[in-house]
Amino acid sequence: MAIRSLNRFRKVRQAVTGARRFWLGWRRGIRIHPSASVSLSSRMLAAYPGAIEIGPDSLIAFKTLLLTRCPRTGRTAPVRVGRGCFIGGGSMLLPGVTVGDGAIVGAGAVVFDDVPPRCAVGGNPARVLRHDLKTGRFGRLDYADDNSRRMWR
Repeated sequence: MAIRSLNRFRKVRQAVTGARRFWLGWRRGIRIHPSASVSLSSRMLAAYPGAIEIGPDSLIAFKTLLLTRCPRTGRTAPVRVGRGCFIGGGSMLLPGVTVGDGAIVGAGAVVFDDVPPRCAVGGNPARVLRHDLKTGRFGRLDYADDNSRRMWR
């Protein structure tokens, strides 16, 4: 019953996130693909228009921070998130970071260097934890559905 009542607000959520995507693109010059999902509590601080780009089918979770200007040195560099990525909650992507296609960034990770495609990274500083992952939309692992079915039998 509760899930049915929450689904009533799905269109409201889509409208609010669409308005935020439009505002970030128009006001800040941040490019977010229409199929990407960005949390309303994430922060994106772009030094110049086009400095942040989020690819299709990527998910940016809650309380993430994407920076394009280093507060200590003043250096600016773009941040790019590829196709089908998952950026975990509370993580930080620092200036000049490129996240490869199908990559997973763990919750709370601080990413200083580029993330290779199809890898999972985590920690502070972020380091590669797994290679050659097969992920789908929003960085979801292929075997996640099988695990869910086994848990909820």
